[in-house]
Amino acid sequence: MKTIPLIDLQALLADIANNGGETLKQLRFASEAVGFFALVNHGIDLVLITNLRSAIEDYFQKPVAEKQRMEILSDNYRGYIPMASFTPNQDEGLSDLYEGYKLHFEIPDDDPICNACDLYGPNRWPEAFPSLKLAVTEYWQAMNDLSEHLLEAFALMMGLPASVLLQTLEKPLTNMTLLHYPPAKPNESSFGIHPHKDTDLFTLLYPDAVGGLALKTRAGDWIEATGPDDAIIVNSGNMLETWSGGRILSTPHRVINSSGKERYSFPYFVVPRYDVMIEPLVEPLPDFEWTAVSSGFISAEVWRTNKPDEVASDPRLNLGSLHHETV
Repeated sequence: MKTIPLIDLQALLADIANNGGETLKQLRFASEAVGFFALVNHGIDLVLITNLRSAIEDYFQKPVAEKQRMEILSDNYRGYIPMASFTPNQDEGLSDLYEGYKLHFEIPDDDPICNACDLYGPNRWPEAFPSLKLAVTEYWQAMNDLSEHLLEAFALMMGLPASVLLQTLEKPLTNMTLLHYPPAKPNESSFGIHPHKDTDLFTLLYPDAVGGLALKTRAGDWIEATGPDDAIIVNSGNMLETWSGGRILSTPHRVINSSGKERYSFPYFVVPRYDVMIEPLVEPLPDFEWTAVSSGFISAEVWRTNKPDEVASDPRLNLGSLHHETV
């Protein structure tokens, strides 16, 4: 395999309405054999993408001291992530070479769900960048609508009513990371983002034209995760793999910015509500192993253990990072 599969969203929506069809078969192959696909004809207004990218570039070009005023806190995982401050979960390795800004599904701080799970609450927005909040909010709504369409397709693939999956996105832990990768220096050994698997249901990404995102095929080769210029890259994560009993792949991927240019991206991570259990919803494959835990517990562990002095409370959990022999 040299490229990732292409899926046409409008054809997929027609298949959902007809309870099956050729594009749904293509999605099954892409999900079960690759774990990545490029979504075309998705209907997302490219103006939303252009506006968001412009706002992100403007924000990250500001002085570090100005950005650090909104630095993330240990008890509020929202805000600015300084360059090279995070390390691979549950693994040794150099810090990732990026700076970021973390945002979550917006919840008022007086909502009772905030008392049930401290991952909820309002976002922290840089006051000097109102264009960033507007661009993110508009893009987020488009990604939310798209993620619901994809969940309907995944439900049909698994033989489940769409409502079973869609109800898990009521007050979800869905989040975004706005990212800036500087160009890697010659012979630099660090990754932009180390090889890992996403821990969410799936991730939606409009890729930077400079490239650098690669996935590991089942044959063990690293290939570029790219598609047509206006495509959205979709990759499934550990939660969807578990829901499917091991059929849908959560695939290793990484970022290395060797382009010599600044790289920007803004992945949208689809994560269920905090109390949704992550366990097979269909009969699992015979050799598939999992640990049944809640979405909120996994999410909290991932974010807490990004710090170099933190370790996972349960070593059985797969928090995304890979052992050295797999990279």
